[in-house]
Parts: sequence; structure tokens; C-alpha cells
Amino acid sequence: MTAKPTRPPGPLHRSYRGKMLYITDGVGEMGREYFSVTVQPDGERTLRAQCEMDDDRLLRDVVLTVDREWRPREAFVRLAVDGRLMGSSWFRFTATHAECQGLTRREGRVTQQIDWPAGVESFGTHALHGDAWVVGRLRLHRGDLKHFALATFASSTMANGGSGPTLVPLEGGYSTIHDLGDERITVPAGSFDTRHIRIDVPGVDDFEVWAGGEDCLPVKLSSHGLRQTYLMTELEGDWR
Repeated sequence: MTAKPTRPPGPLHRSYRGKMLYITDGVGEMGREYFSVTVQPDGERTLRAQCEMDDDRLLRDVVLTVDREWRPREAFVRLAVDGRLMGSSWFRFTATHAECQGLTRREGRVTQQIDWPAGVESFGTHALHGDAWVVGRLRLHRGDLKHFALATFASSTMANGGSGPTLVPLEGGYSTIHDLGDERITVPAGSFDTRHIRIDVPGVDDFEVWAGGEDCLPVKLSSHGLRQTYLMTELEGDWR
């Protein structure tokens, strides 16, 4: 008797995907961001984002992985402006160390090794989803939730992320997070219960984030420096 074939098991991870619109004050839509996220059973999650900025003629591809405590572990950023490659770099973070290997039009071959004994808590790739993940770190913070510092690196210190990409510690090494409380908001993708924060990034920008649900979805963001608002317009899959 021939054994009945068994169906292969499904994936261990869950995934969701969506789209953001970039809306410039007084102008309208000037860009968009397509994202997909996979979440592993141990809480590790990986973002894949395609970021398009029409006014700056900028295209950025981002892959960012964080651990269950929302700390960055790996990233890849590829940047093109006016249809020309500006650079691509790979990043890695440990509990005490940050490194970058890349090749950029301005800097040439890049090799960076930076010791950071306190550990890097956030890495700004200039993809919106990564900014919303800062709320994940906030939830684990044991001090004053109204105002605290977050050890942060970035791939560019330009507000639009249009340089590098290289490994850049912020001025003083920290961004400041202001917790503005819970808020329910409605965007084109639906209505969400969110955590509202403001992030002050020295030498880069200050912006507000409304992050939704357990997955810290980028429901809405606004950049004061770029005078832009970002709204989630599409969302599907297994998000929480």
C-alpha cells in the first residue's frame, strides 16, 4: 500500500506588506515607500523597503534586521540619485560594536569599525518602518518614558538620506525620544491604535511617529525638516 503523500509544513515565520505615501506640504504626493516584513518565531524581524522620492529623484533600497528587543543586527542600503548609483553598504551590529563595508561615489571603498560599549539601540536607514520600530525600544525602557535618549547611528545625516550610505554616529551619539502617549488615528489603510512619539535627531531632523500595534506599524509620520507627512495607504498579511 502506497503511503499518502503529506503536505509540507508551512513557513515558521509570519509576514505582512504595505505601502506609504510621501505628501509634501502644499504640494501633494512626492514619493512612496513599499515595504514587506517577516517575523521569526523568536521575535527577530526583517524589513525590506523600496523608498522613492520624486522631488529629489532618489531611490533607496533597504534591508534591516532587528532582534526580539528591537536592536539592529544587520542592514543593507543601496542609494541612487538621478538614476545613478551613489553607493551601497552592508552594516552589522553587536552588543558592543558596529561595522560597515561599502562602496560609494563620494567616499570610495568604505571600511568602518566603531566600538560602542553601550550597544546600538537604533539604526536610521531612512526607511519609515525603521523609525516606527523605535517604539519597540521605548516599550522596553525602564526609565522616564516621557523623555529618554536612544543610542543611534544612521546611514546618512541628510534629512532625505541622500548621502553615503556610510556608518554615521549622531552628534553626541544619541537621539532624544519624547513619548506623547496613545492615540487612535485613521489613515487610508484603516483605523489603528497607535503610540505617538517625537524623535529629535541631532544634525538630521526632528519628526513625529504614530506606530500601531504589536508590530509597531508605520501608520503615520511627519518630518518637520522636509515638511512632509507620510501615511500608510495599504496593508495586508499577518500583522499584529
